[in-house]
Amino acid sequence: MKNIYSHISLKNVRFHARHGVMPQERIVGADFTVNLTVEVDLSKPASTDNVDDTVNYATLYNILSEEMNIASQLLEHVAERAAKRIMATFEQVKTVDIEITKCNPPMQADCDGAAVKMVFERT
Repeated sequence: MKNIYSHISLKNVRFHARHGVMPQERIVGADFTVNLTVEVDLSKPASTDNVDDTVNYATLYNILSEEMNIASQLLEHVAERAAKRIMATFEQVKTVDIEITKCNPPMQADCDGAAVKMVFERT
């Protein structure tokens, strides 16, 4: 049997952060959710049952938390910073798929949020 695709995901991780273009957003902050999927070959940890052979999702969360804590104007900037750190931390990660949603964007719309989704591939 051969593993053809595997990934690790963090789903709907909630943060309060100070991202936004308007000054008030940088002062008061807003609620955000992040969905993260990293593509990684999980064949080895599936066989060894050793956490050292996998991508630790607690470390992924810590990277997200630290990057979300750095105020930025654009969610695109936050997504790219997080992806770079994830790839630098885990050399076995092939792709990073990250979606950051501002839950209550400052616009006159009744919606569940405004989001950016970016997929990065190791080159």
